[in-house]
Amino acid sequence: RVRGSKPMNALQCARYVYQTEGIRGFYRGLTASYAGISETIICFAIYESLKKHLKEVQLPPSSNGTERNSTSFFGLMVAAAVSKGCASCIAYPHEVIRTRLREEGTKYKTFIQTARLVAREEGYLAFYRGLFAQLIRQIPNTAIVLSTYELIVYLLEDHAK
Repeated sequence: RVRGSKPMNALQCARYVYQTEGIRGFYRGLTASYAGISETIICFAIYESLKKHLKEVQLPPSSNGTERNSTSFFGLMVAAAVSKGCASCIAYPHEVIRTRLREEGTKYKTFIQTARLVAREEGYLAFYRGLFAQLIRQIPNTAIVLSTYELIVYLLEDHAK
């Protein structure tokens, strides 16, 4: 959307994209979005590795026979936070590229071309601009989501026994 222009509904927006950029306009930034999947893969690989390590060093079962306690739940939260932090730091440049590609009417055309242009014009640190805000937003979210998932799985397994 052009700044200062009146808001469009979804149909008007689709028509505008098609008229100005053709069918390719609907796929702008798609390659960068696919590259974003790598962050999820990295996050889960690190998380599963940390989870395995936690099981190896886990405290013995408590006196009432439960294997999990608040310490292991907290450990899962920390594992999720660490894995998301690492994954975000590794894969953040794709987020910068994807954001640039989504800008309308810019000099950014393809994923590789955008990466080269950002590196040449702004330097490699530009790929990490905004990372801190991303970490503040993503780390707590991932820690809560993954540890809650693990808790639900544990509760369902406990009821199945």
